[in-house]
Parts: sequence; C-alpha cells; structure tokens
Amino acid sequence: MSRLCDGKRPEAREGQGRSSADSDPVEDDESDVRVMESDVKIHMFREEDMEDDEDESPPERLIVVGICCMMKKSKSKPMTQILERLCKFDYIEVVIFPEDVILEEPVDKWPLCDCLISFHSKGFPLDKAVEYAKLRNPLLLNDLNMQYFIQDRREVYRILQEEGIDLPRYGVLNRDPDNPEECNLVEGEDHVEVNGEVFPKPFVEKPVCAEDHNVYIYYPTSAGGGSQRLFRKIGSRSSVYSPETSVRKTGSYIYEEFMPTDGTDVKVYTVGPDYAHAEARKSPALDGKVERDSEGKEIRYPVMLTAMEKLVARKVCLAFKQTVCGFDLLRANGHSFVCDVNGFSFVKNSMKYYDDCAKVLGNMVMRELAPQFHIPWSIPMEAEDIPIVPTTSGTMMELRCVIAIIRHGDRTPKQKMKMEVRHPLFFELFEKCGGYKSGKLKLKKPKQLQEVLDIARLLLLELGQHNDCEIEEKKSKLEQLKTVLEMYGHFSGINRKVQLTYLRNGQPKASSEEEDCKREGPSLLLVLKWGGELTPAGRVQAEELGRAFRCMYPGGQGDYAGFPGCGLLRLHSTYRHDLKIYASDEGRVQMTAAAFAKGLLALEGELTPILVQMVKSANMNGLLDSDSDSLTDCQQKVKARLHEIMQTDMEFSQDDYQRLAPTGSPSLVNSMKIIQNPVKTCDKVYTLIQNLTSQIRKRLEDPKSSDLQLYHSETLELMLQRWSKLERDFRMKSGRYDISKIPDIYDCIKYDSQHNASLGLEETLELFRLSRALADIIIPQEYGISKAEKLDIAQAYCVPLMKKIQLDLQRTHEDEAVNKLHPLYSRGVMSPGRHVRTRLYFTSESHVHSLLSIFRYGGLLDEDKDQQWNQAMDYLSAVTELNYMTQIVIMLYEDNNKDPSSEERFHVELHFSPGVKGCEDEENVPLGFGFRPASSENQDKKPNQGSMEDLSQDQPDQALNFSDPINIQRRSPMIRNRKTGSMEVLSETSPTQSTKGCTSHRLFPMGSRQSPEIKPASGLGFEGCSMVPSIYPLETLHNSLSLKQVDQFLNTVCESSSEAHAKTMKALSGLFNSQSQTSLYQQPLSSSGSEASLRPPSQPLWHGSVPSSAVSSAGPSSPMTESSALSFSFSE
Repeated sequence: MSRLCDGKRPEAREGQGRSSADSDPVEDDESDVRVMESDVKIHMFREEDMEDDEDESPPERLIVVGICCMMKKSKSKPMTQILERLCKFDYIEVVIFPEDVILEEPVDKWPLCDCLISFHSKGFPLDKAVEYAKLRNPLLLNDLNMQYFIQDRREVYRILQEEGIDLPRYGVLNRDPDNPEECNLVEGEDHVEVNGEVFPKPFVEKPVCAEDHNVYIYYPTSAGGGSQRLFRKIGSRSSVYSPETSVRKTGSYIYEEFMPTDGTDVKVYTVGPDYAHAEARKSPALDGKVERDSEGKEIRYPVMLTAMEKLVARKVCLAFKQTVCGFDLLRANGHSFVCDVNGFSFVKNSMKYYDDCAKVLGNMVMRELAPQFHIPWSIPMEAEDIPIVPTTSGTMMELRCVIAIIRHGDRTPKQKMKMEVRHPLFFELFEKCGGYKSGKLKLKKPKQLQEVLDIARLLLLELGQHNDCEIEEKKSKLEQLKTVLEMYGHFSGINRKVQLTYLRNGQPKASSEEEDCKREGPSLLLVLKWGGELTPAGRVQAEELGRAFRCMYPGGQGDYAGFPGCGLLRLHSTYRHDLKIYASDEGRVQMTAAAFAKGLLALEGELTPILVQMVKSANMNGLLDSDSDSLTDCQQKVKARLHEIMQTDMEFSQDDYQRLAPTGSPSLVNSMKIIQNPVKTCDKVYTLIQNLTSQIRKRLEDPKSSDLQLYHSETLELMLQRWSKLERDFRMKSGRYDISKIPDIYDCIKYDSQHNASLGLEETLELFRLSRALADIIIPQEYGISKAEKLDIAQAYCVPLMKKIQLDLQRTHEDEAVNKLHPLYSRGVMSPGRHVRTRLYFTSESHVHSLLSIFRYGGLLDEDKDQQWNQAMDYLSAVTELNYMTQIVIMLYEDNNKDPSSEERFHVELHFSPGVKGCEDEENVPLGFGFRPASSENQDKKPNQGSMEDLSQDQPDQALNFSDPINIQRRSPMIRNRKTGSMEVLSETSPTQSTKGCTSHRLFPMGSRQSPEIKPASGLGFEGCSMVPSIYPLETLHNSLSLKQVDQFLNTVCESSSEAHAKTMKALSGLFNSQSQTSLYQQPLSSSGSEASLRPPSQPLWHGSVPSSAVSSAGPSSPMTESSALSFSFSE
C-alpha cells in the first residue's frame, strides 16, 4: 500500500504532535474532502494500493491509524481538524476506510492498519467491524463490543450502577411488543408506579433504545400539567410542549426522577481517562428553543469539572472502554448525575480541543505501538507542565497556590429608603416568609418582591379613594416603593432588595424623615435598597483584570504561547489548576466574579451562565458578607466619636489630629488639612449639592435635554431624585449634618464625574474634591480610629475569611503528600500530581478594609526590624481609598531543593493594589516598589526581575479580539512588556524596570474597549463613551515570608478573640454543610480531609503530613481508590 500520495516522506517536523492551530479552520464538508485528498499523510484507501505493498520494505515503517466509520462522520469538521493534527506526528499516517468498502466489501478486503478508530452510527455495520478487529487484531482506541451496550439505555444504566456512578433514581418498564397490556405500570394523576416503585411528577420517560431521542418529561398538575417532548434538534427547536398528560402505552421505557438543574446540561468529552473537556448548553427541557450564535451554531459554555466529576469521567471512559467518549451530566442539589453515555463523540468548534485531542491520541498510539516498531520515541515533555518560576530571591521555585481577595467593580450609586409599616398585609407577608424566627427578613426573590409591589399598589389605591391625612406622609414613601420596584419592568432579583425588621413597640425615635405623630403597638421597619449594580465599565474592569491575572501564572511556551497567560489555560484544561471562585451574595459582587472568570479563563458568551457554573455563593455566616445592620459595639462607639468630632464648628486642633488620626497616616492628615473646619466644609458641600440639584431642575425644564439618556440608561429625572434625597437627608431638621451620608455623597459625585461628565454641570469638581476629603476620613475611620479598634472591628468581619485562607495555604502541601504517595495514577501528563490551587474571594469594601487592617496592625512583622515591611506600611498609609477592584494577593511557592520539614521549603509573597484609578489621581499617587521587586542578594541581575519567564518576542497581544465593535476612542496598541510574568503585562509601553515609579505604568489603557455585549447607545446617550479607568498594578508588600510565619500569624489573629473564634467554627461548619456547595457525596465526609476539621494549632502542618484523601482535588483518581480502607473526602 503506498504510504504517501507523492511517494516521499515529509521532512521531519520539529515537535512531535505540534498543533496546527495556525491552519485555517475548514468551512464546509466539500472543502473538508479536498483537504483530505490533498494532505500528504491522510488518504483514502484504494484497492490497487494493496498489491504493491508486499515488495516494498521501507527502512522505517509508519504506524497506520485506520478510520472506519460512516462517511458523514469521517468527513465531519471535527474529525478533519483532528486528523490533520494527528498527521503532524512524524511516524503516524492516517487511512480513511471508504464507506462503500465498509458496506459492500468483505472484511479481508478492508485496508490494513495498526490502530483502529471505529465507532457505530446510524447504518454502520458494527458486526463487520468486530469481525475485522478479530481478523487483523489492531490496537482499538474504542472497544467495539461495548458499543452494542451503548445502544441500549438499560445496559448503560446497569454498567453505570456497577461502577458506583451516581445516576437518577430509575425504573425499567419492559413491554412485550405482542402483548403491550401486560406490564407493571400503574398510572395515577400525578405519578406512575413502575414495578412497585413510585415516580411522582415531574418524571422523565426515555425509550430503552439509545438511538431513539424521543424523551418525554411529564409535569405535575400543580405546575399546569402536560409534557415536554424532546427530540433530535430540528432547526432551532429541540423540544415542544404538549398538553398530553398520560404516558406512552406501547414500547419499553426507562422512567426516572426529573433532576432540577439550573437550566443547563453539562456535556463531557473524554480523550482517554486523564483528559476531559466539559461544556454546558441550555437544557433542551427549558423551553425547547436552541440558543444559536450569529453563525448558527448551538451556544455552549466551557465549564469546569469538580474533582468528583473528573473521577466520574475517568470511570465512564474505562468502564465503557471508549477512549473518545461523550456523556451527559446533570448537576442538581449539589450532586452530579450521569444520565446518558453517547460513546464516540468530539467537541465541535474548539481549536484548543482539536489540539489537545490530537496530542493525547497521538501520544497514546505512539506509547502503545512505538516500541514494537522500534521507533525512537519518548513522551514529549511539555515545557509548561511543571509550574516552575524564578522567585524574587533568584532561586527557582514552584508556584503552588494563589489566593486573592478582590473588591467588586464600578457600580451605580447605592440607594436606600426606610419606612415604618403597620398594614396587616405586611405582617402577613412577614409571617409567611418566616420572619418571626429571627425578627428579620430579606426579600430578594422575584416572587417576594412582586408581593411587596402588590401590597404597595393596593394601599395606594385605597389611599386614592379615602384621602386621609394621617397616612399622607406614607403616601410619598409608598409611591417611591412602587416606582423603585417597577423600575426595570421585571425583577432579576439581583439589583433590589427589601428588608423587614420587627419592631415590638414601633420605631424608637423619630428620625430626620419621620413626623412625630406616633402610634402604639408593633410595626415593621421596611428598608428598600436599590442601585449598586455593576456598570458596563465595571464589567470591563473585571474582565480585563482577569485577563491580566493570568500572567501571574508560569508557562506559556509551546502551543499556547499565542497570548499571555496561556500557561494558566494549559494548566486548567489538564486538571492541574484547582480553581474555586467565591462571591458574597450581592449581585454586583457576583457579576464581578463572573466577569473576572470570563477574562481569566478566556471564556465566551454572557455572564449569567458563567456565574451559575463557576461562582460559588459564599454567604454562609459572614465568610464574605457582613450583616451591615448589626454593627459591633466597638463600631457603634467609633461612629459616635467620629460624628462628634466632625460636627465641631471650629478648625481642627492638634488634639483633633491626635483623636482622629492616632496612627499618623499621611492620607488622613492631608484630608484634615484640606477640610480645616468640618462644619464649614459640610456647609460648602450642602450649598454645592443645592446648586447641583437646581442645575438639574433647569435642565429638566429645557425641552432639548429633558429626555437625555445618561450613563447606564439613567434619566435626568432619576438623577435628580438621587441628589434631592441626599440634599434632604444630609442636613437634618436640627440644622446639624448627618455625617453618615458623606460616603453616599462622595459615591454619587464620583459616579457622575466619571460617567456623566458630558452634562457639563458646574462646580462638580469642587464638590468632588471636598466630599472626597471628608470621605477619606470617614470611610476608613468607620473601621476603627486607633490600632486596637481597627483590629477589633476587622476581626468581627474577617475571622471566617482568615481561617479559610489559612486552610487554603495548609491544604496545598497536604495535597502534595497525597500525590507523592500515588505517582502512578496518570500517564501521558508529565506532572499529573502537580497543580496550582487558586482561590478567589470577591467581596465588598468592608472585608477588604478589614483584611488589610489585620495584615497592617495584627503584628505579622515588626516594621522597626524589617525594612521591606516598613516601606510597605508607608506605602499603605499613603493610599487614600480602597477603590473598586482593590486586590490583596497571597502567593505560595515551594522550593523543591529544600528539606520538606524545613521552614524554607514554603515561601509566601504578599501583594496589593488599590484598584481603579480615581478621576484626578495621577499627581498624588503613593509610590510603591513595583510587583515582585529584586531582593537584596539579587541586585546585580537587574533586567527581568519579576518575570516568571522570558518571552523575548515583543508582539501585539492576541488575547483581545479587535474585531469586536468598538464604540470608543481607539485604544492604544498594546505592546507585550518584557516583564511578562508581572502584573504590568498589559502596560502601554515597555519601560525598563526601576525600583520606583512602577505605579505609573497603566495596567489597562485609559479608553479600554467596552465588552462586546454593550451596544452603543443611540442619540444623545453616552452609555458607551464613559471612560473605563485603568487599574493600578500590584505592588509587592513583602516577598520573603515563610509559610510557618504566616500560619502562626493567622492563628494568633484568629484565636485572639474567643467570641470571634466561636463565630468562625459556626461559619466553617455552615460553609461545609451548606447545600449551595457542590458537595458531591451522600456518604459523610471523613473528617480528616474536610476543611471543617480545623487542626489544633499544636500540630504544625509544614512537616510532611499524613494524606487525608485518596484523590487529589485537582486530578483524576489514583489506582488505589479500590482499597476500601481509604475513606474519601472531598471538601469545599
């Protein structure tokens, strides 16, 4: 058989299995055929080739991979793309069996091959393929006999059950076709009984033949009854609703309980037991409409598999003996269930998957067959497999863990309104939602908000009919309640909430807003909160920061080097990046986390599905949320003292400087100098607000601008409401100022100066300057004035989070011990046991302030003795505000040359960035020392200090797709900085690194592009034109801490308040028992590995510790999992 169409071997290529991502993706089937025919090493078999095969005895025989399947499959785009890449292996050639040969010729006339890829599809003669395999005995990538089982859903479920894989509860109904009446089925109105087992609706009815895609779902009468009929996609439909409520009466079926997923199905594609690609698509049961993109392809979202799911992928691949195998997962109630195994199937439209798949298959074939063909071959070492990086001290260490605490992105101003309500309807709602248990209630769900809106509408209607003076005051409030709840035409539950608090004797004192007419008896305090949504600018900030964050990870040589941070993507797709993203339960925080994940992992599409799949809500007992309404005693006292000092009508005295800024922080002292007399400054601010509202009123009267669209679809009317409310609330009836409104004033003016500057309102900059000076005192000092208070308040917020960080750092090398015990468990990946753990915590300002206070004042290092820490403290005290996207980053490295029990084995770095640049920040930026500056002993190696690796070719950044519609000033071209490892990787120029002035590089160019989802606003609106401010690069606070030091520090801080400790234990047990976590087991977790088992501090963890679980959280299972003695434990 002639090996090559042109008779000569192609020249050796540089890298075995090098990907051909640069080849153009082929558009349609016809061109696929052309590619097939023309490629040197893929060719169709022709009979006459067989004769002359005998005489030739080539010096080195190639390994022939035969493709035996129906033409529709062998000519499909994914197959073409993968075979093209497979041919890049020097010793592999591919032969495709023509369909007519498969169907008409006897198997002894079929082409010869050393390795066979053959799979069943409609019309394929599986019996003949089995016969061929017996005759020629090639290496089978997908076992043929098992493919008979895959065609019967009963067999699939039996095999899954034998393997101990979770699947929905099910029953099999076998009907004799000649006698369909005789069967064990009893049908009730809202359930069926199969073989004595009851399945209440909703349940699923699946034909036993896997080729039959007519799966029906039956709904209960309470939900409207009827059924959803699923079928193979036709055009844009995958299912249709039918009023039919009774089950099918002919044929055999599997009945199973319906799994309440979040509206997505997860499709998993394995290539061998150690590689799986997963993507989610909209569940066909949702509304039957197939979501397609502009090119008409079904929209799918790449997702991450949990450690348990990776284990399932491995089990499915091995149990069905299918190297290339697709199966479906349902994620419901914190578990993952397999509901279908499809056998051979490829991912569509993913270049990265094509590269990986060809590489894994090629390596597999070479590994099995190269020795017997005497072909010199060893598994190519992936350059980026082990994440080794040069650390700042000049030694090579391995990155093990990255922990980041990040504040949410730019948001609209937060607004709230309080009213006391006594109507029985409110009390009924309070009782119905279980408010009496704790005396408090948070309503966020659309249904709940709808009920509040209904009550408001009803009361307004009643008020309209009887105009009673006693509730007049309430009428304006009810109207505002109604307006806010009706604001967007629908509830998405993410941007509004209502809180109700039970007051036994009504409201204690009349606040500035209430009249003094009091009524006796209990009442409810209703607090309505709205605004505070993430803006389009905030989404872009988060996504770009995510993209830049990739560059902190090593790797990037090899196939993925097309754009920065590819090392992370490579780690991620091979299970060696153990990533968890947590967010508090506020919408803006969750959306920030989703946008960041989108940038970090190069995901595509909308944020909602990313949020659902990737972001864990960590609102258990204050890990990331603070119950802002229940302030600690210490905070109450601090606030009272602040108010007293700030309401003194005289210039600040030396005493005041002592009282207000005992830490001597330069940023505070500067603000006090600007203010001089707090009351006079508040007078000025009040006058400026009055001036501003009258300007807006004038605009409203002007017909030209009255319907002007402001940023993020706000109107002048809404803007006026915002400012008038502040004007009313800031100056109380007594004539004194309500200092607690200053952060809100600063918030509003900051927002308008950035996003609505084109209105050209006068004196906004002066208002910005003064309110900022006031806010720079009040905001940080609300978290404590003296060091002791700062620590006390910080602990109230942060202890659960500190404990969690401590566990993240400890478990990194605990896992390490596990992997060292099982070096065998993965072939093909050079360093399967190695992985980087990333934990991202997205939260609000309070947690970031508190965490920073703990690092600053908790006694981590002595600044008198440690010069680097001293400089870091100076830098931090010069930072005026912790703006949106503030980051605190902790990185853990391992030095493999050091003794495992020595303190020098693990090395911790602490980094910080104050987030987004403010409006006029450039001139008073505190100077830090840059990201990962050189350490003293490394002073001579000046260039490329912080870099993780050297990518010398400067090339434009390809990670960003410039074809998106850009409705913004042209962005400056982004040049790859030589310091690729550092966070300044997206700086606009490539300045040489100096020890100062790093802060002046911009992380993101000023007019950064809007994300493609944002449509340019038409007319006068300037939605898209608002500038997206750049973000300060990370500054290194310290880069030579030992893990032991950090661990002891965290212990001390967490133990120092016993009451805080009790709260922590409660929070952590809540964290791990909570349903919202994807704990994937019904069996109890073994306590040894669960994060809830906090070790007593007496057992230090940096000595080689006993493994706590048989499965590493990052990779597939080990061969030892069969041992029953090993208890499994998966936490988080």
